[in-house]
Amino acid sequence: MNPTKAKLLTATAQVLREDGFAALSARTIATRAGVNQALVFYHFGTVAELVDAATRQAADESADRYREAFAGVTSVGALLALGRELHERERAAGNVAMMAQLMSGAQGSPELAAAARYAMDRWTREIEAVLGRVLADNPLAGVLDPAGLARAVSAGFLGLELYEGVDPAGAEQALATLERLAVAVDVVGDLGPVARRALRSRVKNLA
Repeated sequence: MNPTKAKLLTATAQVLREDGFAALSARTIATRAGVNQALVFYHFGTVAELVDAATRQAADESADRYREAFAGVTSVGALLALGRELHERERAAGNVAMMAQLMSGAQGSPELAAAARYAMDRWTREIEAVLGRVLADNPLAGVLDPAGLARAVSAGFLGLELYEGVDPAGAEQALATLERLAVAVDVVGDLGPVARRALRSRVKNLA
């Protein structure tokens, strides 16, 4: 990548993480990158397009970093445990703050909304692949749609990340409840043949 473009992308992510959406401008980004302000428009056209590019790069780098960990998940409970670990790492890296700022700015900007949606979709695809694999033989597979459940998990973690800043104890309680639900799903998956057949029949009728 062009060195100037790389500096601008890094600077944009840093401004979002450290100073927030309100501080975003061509001037502040260029100053942080140590380049001429005009280069923002030369390389990206608009500040919104630069933010979009920086968001996509950050999301891709984070998801790629954890792909091997996702591949090793063998249960819903393990997925939630990995999610807790990723939450701590992403928060320390400033990516939780970055996503919160994007969601805030997205209310009045279609460009920022598209950037936030891309970041969410990037993680959702990874989670959906895991859920599709670990739920394939679970008696609840008939009612637990991996695609929809993946979006619910992504939205839940994002909501908890934002909620944590207001009520850390409440966010922790909510996360612990999700983990207990995951344990219940895994327990159902470990039922014996007779119980599994009976549950599948019941689930099929309900579906």
